[in-house]
Amino acid sequence: MTHLAMSCHGSSAPGVRLRSNERWGDWNPAHSDHRGKDGVTSERSYALLSAPDGVGYEVDGNGAKDVRVVEMNTATGPVATGAATTEMRIDSGTTGLRYLSRAAWGADESLRFKPDGTLAWGPTQYFDLQTIAVHHTAGMNDDPDPAATVRAIYHFDAVIQGFGDYGYHLLIDEAGRIYEGRWSGDDQIPVYGPDRGPDGRLQMVTAAHIAGWNSGVVGVVLLGDFTSRQPTEAARQSLAMVLAIFSGLERLDPLGLVDYVNPVSGVSKTVNSIAGHRDYAATECPGNTFYPQLPSLRTQVAELVHRA
Repeated sequence: MTHLAMSCHGSSAPGVRLRSNERWGDWNPAHSDHRGKDGVTSERSYALLSAPDGVGYEVDGNGAKDVRVVEMNTATGPVATGAATTEMRIDSGTTGLRYLSRAAWGADESLRFKPDGTLAWGPTQYFDLQTIAVHHTAGMNDDPDPAATVRAIYHFDAVIQGFGDYGYHLLIDEAGRIYEGRWSGDDQIPVYGPDRGPDGRLQMVTAAHIAGWNSGVVGVVLLGDFTSRQPTEAARQSLAMVLAIFSGLERLDPLGLVDYVNPVSGVSKTVNSIAGHRDYAATECPGNTFYPQLPSLRTQVAELVHRA
């Protein structure tokens, strides 16, 4: 067992403790996930917990109803079918960032489809990129096998939460490696689809990283929990580079505000062009320690864009 996926009814967070070969761990709350499809409200709360070397677990419902737990083991598969770490490309340019495509980290592409061959998510949608949201997974720090965690999140999103695919567009591990999340096309370019809009701009694929606010918003997530610690320097540098690439390509002011309008639902919100998940929803994401660093991150991104 490498991970536990939990779901329940109710506003209370179930407690869970894990058993290793040596001992029982401490009780910790299973913090719920605040992501999802636009226009779809789930009656259940979901949480994904890292359980390295776990051989057992106990759950305290803590007032939650109908608690369900699924054990996952992604350390041994699926097997990667693509090239190992390469360089991330966006549009016609390279980035210098270490990158793992879906094939490289071992994505099981069958999870995107129903038994009848239709897409589990529904029709793939593409829109102009308006703004960027930063997340943390609230998972394990000092992760010994981040690719296994990437596979676990994929199964959690696509199957257990019913998103039909990855909720995030890009993931960044503690070593600064970039992982392709949501499928956007058969080309080698993440996030963007194969076609351009009427104005000639590349269009981004809609994912499921902020319920109600997904279309036109790219979701970039750091692997780890930054409630009480900062990301590694390598992760932060890669995040800044990714944000600078999108800001430059889309002519976003990293220090500015965006009057975001969801092109599907019409809901609107004025947010920073580089925002945190909590700027859209009632969540602690991207972490109580890291969130206050977003202003300095925006300044760093602006400097990178200026140099380009």
